[in-house]
Amino acid sequence: MTPVFFLVVLAVAIIFLMLLIMKVKMHPVLALFFTSLGLGLALNNGIIGTVNLINSGFGGTLKGIGVTIILGSILAMGIQDTGAATAISNFFIRLFRGRALELAPALTAFIVSIPVFGDITMVLTAPIASILSVRKKISMSSMSAFISMGLGLTHGLVPPTPGILAIALMYGADLGLTIFWGTTIAAIAFFGTWLILRKWAAKEWISPREDFVEGFETAKSDKVEDIIIHEPGLPNAFFSMLPILIPVVLITFASFAKVYMDEGGTSLTFFTSVGDRVVALLLGVVFTIILGFIKSEKVKAHHFRTTGNNDTPLRELIFGTWVGRGLIVALLPLLITAMGGAMGGILKAAPVIKELGVIVAGTSLLPILIPFFTAAIIMTAVGSMTTAGLTAAAIVLPMMDSLGLSPVAATLSIGCGTMVFSHLNDSGFWIMTQFFNLNTKQGLKYLTIPRALAGVIGIIALSIFVSMGLI
Repeated sequence: MTPVFFLVVLAVAIIFLMLLIMKVKMHPVLALFFTSLGLGLALNNGIIGTVNLINSGFGGTLKGIGVTIILGSILAMGIQDTGAATAISNFFIRLFRGRALELAPALTAFIVSIPVFGDITMVLTAPIASILSVRKKISMSSMSAFISMGLGLTHGLVPPTPGILAIALMYGADLGLTIFWGTTIAAIAFFGTWLILRKWAAKEWISPREDFVEGFETAKSDKVEDIIIHEPGLPNAFFSMLPILIPVVLITFASFAKVYMDEGGTSLTFFTSVGDRVVALLLGVVFTIILGFIKSEKVKAHHFRTTGNNDTPLRELIFGTWVGRGLIVALLPLLITAMGGAMGGILKAAPVIKELGVIVAGTSLLPILIPFFTAAIIMTAVGSMTTAGLTAAAIVLPMMDSLGLSPVAATLSIGCGTMVFSHLNDSGFWIMTQFFNLNTKQGLKYLTIPRALAGVIGIIALSIFVSMGLI
């Protein structure tokens, strides 16, 4: 098989996947399965060989991220029910002293989306953004632009979000360093995009959804206390952030401990144990449970508001309802990510891809840009950051020796690429337009463009760090 034939087969497979999702309206899990099956047969693996590769890729991906996704989903339920997301937003309102308030929900989304899935973050921040829109007369164009961009950056660049976590594991990238540099690049891209687009995004007035702002009026003054969202029983901002910060800090610290602590020492063993991604996220969940018991009235009030039931014991809400809701939320990302890994397994098994890597490495294109453009092209076609990232990772993986990139650099380059051209075939696009009161044209303007610019700024920052020998 020649590299040209392989590229033709890959292009047909991506087009086929795009048609199944966009035109046939097939569920992404089934679309990925049929595409993987056709791809395996076209690459001469045979029906049994193809099925074995699919099973291996699916199971291997699920093994790496399954427990992490489940724990992250349970944590998300706690953040929602305890009022932690609102408390974090109020923290940023106070931090910016009531100014540039589009940053309050945007930075909330930036932080919350690290362990929590993007669609959940959208739902969590939409009411907060809508209330602030009314309180300070800020257009939902600004709110949606920077919230979508903020949550997309950490979703695409910072583990333990499922997609970037699976890519980091596939490449053998150090998780702590991936978190550290992913967060750094995401922050640079976030504030760079905000500085460039803040005036542009504010030009068009878009009102929030009426059902989100019923009973709220424009603030009488610019005083912070007149602007913040007043809800009884909100937790302290620091404690609200701890469920998210605990796993991120522990995983990052464990990576630096491996570099600076003596191998075989008690300290290194301790920090690498608590910094294991499952253990670290479990500790985040444990603290979320503690927060739930501390804010019991808030948890019960949220349950009553959403179900009308006020008789469920607190322990059942936390240990039963949170877990049940979390498992439901986790199921779709688990299956999509695992099936994306199955398609990646088919691509990785193609011997010709090593020859293709040598050809690509011989071009004048900077090596750091190859994973970026690969992910951007696939993201444009399939509309899923997770699917695009895993597919791009599988394509680029056999080229790694020729490209000369570190695992962390290649992982983050793919993450930046998945930010580019989120549009009509992205389910998150439609969630954002629905909850932030945008029509389709406004969605393409205020969701697609800021994300794409953030991806470009991110890859520029990454390229600079790589050229300096830091990554």
